[in-house]
Amino acid sequence: MRLSPEETAVLDALGEQGSAIVARAVGWCAVNSGSRNLAGLETTVGILSDVFAGLPGELVQRPLAPSIEIAVDGREKEQAHTPAIAVTVRPDAPVQAVLTGHYDTVFPADSRFQTVVTRADGALNGPGIADMKGGISVILAALQAFETHPDAGKVGYRVLLSPDEEIGSLASGPVLAEFGRLGHVGLTYEPSMLPDGTLASERKGSGNFHIRVTGKTAHAGRAFNEGRNAITAAARIAGALDALNGGREGVTLNIARIDGGSPLNVVPDIAVLRFNVRFPDAAAAAWLEAGIATAMAVGEGDGLTVSLHGGITRPAKPFNAAQTALFGKVKEVGGLLGQDIAWKPSGGVCEGNNLFAVGLPNVDTLGVRGGDIHSEAEFAWPASFAERAQLSALILMKLASGEIDARGIRALMESR
Repeated sequence: MRLSPEETAVLDALGEQGSAIVARAVGWCAVNSGSRNLAGLETTVGILSDVFAGLPGELVQRPLAPSIEIAVDGREKEQAHTPAIAVTVRPDAPVQAVLTGHYDTVFPADSRFQTVVTRADGALNGPGIADMKGGISVILAALQAFETHPDAGKVGYRVLLSPDEEIGSLASGPVLAEFGRLGHVGLTYEPSMLPDGTLASERKGSGNFHIRVTGKTAHAGRAFNEGRNAITAAARIAGALDALNGGREGVTLNIARIDGGSPLNVVPDIAVLRFNVRFPDAAAAAWLEAGIATAMAVGEGDGLTVSLHGGITRPAKPFNAAQTALFGKVKEVGGLLGQDIAWKPSGGVCEGNNLFAVGLPNVDTLGVRGGDIHSEAEFAWPASFAERAQLSALILMKLASGEIDARGIRALMESR
């Protein structure tokens, strides 16, 4: 690969926009958009819709159905979601790219972590600056720059910005699948895996589960034997679930919480056990599901009932032939920019898992360089905003030139 004069012109212009790309993201971070802060999410939808509407094509706000959650009292409740922002540009072009990101963060409306500041070392510290409002700013900058290239018409793309990635993409998952089936390659803008820009290669799969245990309440002194203790049954199940750890390579099960309880003189009749699983492949997922069913049995019977809610939310994302080919091309593109692109496996999950599950090869850590996400130490390096926008813009330009054979890479997924 070599840089053409046209590509160089696009990249040079983009390199001069670094401060604006950063400032835009900093402004977005000032609006709290925690996954359950509907007011903040609605405001963010409006802000992002206004700026992404400047791209050619069609922008729509895709309504999302409520997702079902299990409350602390064991009852099912609906969690409403704001719309996903969907942009479609040149859907009939010979090469189709899918770019995804999320505008929700993990920080609730009452979090004390609400603004971006600059650390003494020059890094930006703030809610979502890396994960992933910085990444969304990179998407926009890269696409705006790509549209100035004379061969932009050879590539069509779809952009999806979702409001629920941090809580599992349960509502946006069907739209991710829809978009994934329509593309040849996917680009997703989680922050780099390491502050040096390292990408995530293979990813484990993940599932979130909730086991509801129903017993029978009774006075702990007068009628103890008439009660059926849901908390102790949940504890027995938790022990059986925890025993699955170490039973299969690469599988982990984390008991995160048990909700329920009662006054000390009352036998508790409701408990909700919550846990997360991680697994390397489909066979391991099946093994886990069988183990969960066996563990549930230790809490059932004698007036106790047990029900399972939730499930596998993101299948595993192995580093197969298609991924290997795509990452190799991204490394070549990075080399043209003086960026040494490396990658390593991750136990984390993201929208890249969803896209891979429907056959779309993708790179899912093309966002800014940063770290300490999901904490008040979250940070991003300002120089990486323009740097990563240039990387994405050049990937798109090489898709247009055919130097990245998108159709060929996609075909490798079909032969897996």
